Parts: sequence; C-alpha cells; structure tokens
Amino acid sequence: MKKLFYKYKEIIVYIIFGILTTFVSWGSYAIFVNSFLFSVAVANVISWICSVAFAYVTNKIWVFESKSWKLKTVIKEAVAFVSSRAITGVIEIFGVPLLVSTGFDNLFLKLAREYNISMKFFHTEGIYSKIAFAVIIIVLNYVFSKLFVFQTKKTESEV
Repeated sequence: MKKLFYKYKEIIVYIIFGILTTFVSWGSYAIFVNSFLFSVAVANVISWICSVAFAYVTNKIWVFESKSWKLKTVIKEAVAFVSSRAITGVIEIFGVPLLVSTGFDNLFLKLAREYNISMKFFHTEGIYSKIAFAVIIIVLNYVFSKLFVFQTKKTESEV
C-alpha cells in the first residue's frame, strides 16, 4: 500500500489539494452570494481569485514540491500558474452563469427536494453549475501545472 502511495503521491496530493481548492472556491462563492449579496458573476470572479491564490501555494509546496524560492523562479512559476488558471478561469467564469441561465441547477434542486436535502449550501444559486465545471477544471489545471508551471522538481541547492 505504501509503495502504491509513493508511486501516485503527486496525483493523490493534487487531488486532496484540488478538493480543498474547490471548497475554497465554493465556500467563498457561497459567502459572496449569500452574505454580501453579490451577483453570480461577481461572486464567481472573486471566488476564483481566492482559489487560485490558495492553489498556487499548496501546489508549489506540497504537490509539485518546487523547492526554489528564488525570486526569478517564483515569478516565473506564479506567472505561468496564474496564466494557466486564467484559461480555466475564463471557462468557469463564463460557463457557470451560462449553465445557470439554461436552468441546469433546477434539475438538481428537484432531486434535492425529492431526497429532502435541506443544506442551505446546496440551495445557493448556481452551485450545481459550479460542481459540474469542477471536475473538468481540476483535470485541466493538473495538466497545465504538470506540463507548463512546475516542470521539474528543484534541488535543495537551488533554494
């Protein structure tokens, strides 16, 4: 089991932090829609910014184990990271409101009512559309980070 974990450690840790990043996105989205009464579009943009900041730090340190904290390396990684996340962010920023406008969430709200799911979080406008995009976004973000952002692990001498 331990051998299997180490073989797939990067993917396992990425999934864990991807889930946590998704919760940061969804949680901040719900807060901005419900507490601050922002529109779906505005709350979605702000939640994206929160989740990208969280994801960069966790991906650098724990997922791809980028050891270098040289300013040049951090800037290069951060720019590549934010750029790649901007691509998937645009997909989400325009996709979620579009999916909401099609009535996508209504399908799930009916199911929630049918099964007596009364958690307020799941009755947040647009949350089911955000969930639908989450899987695609997580996969795309891994591919971009692996191929373009954190290309090689840094040695201790580069710290």
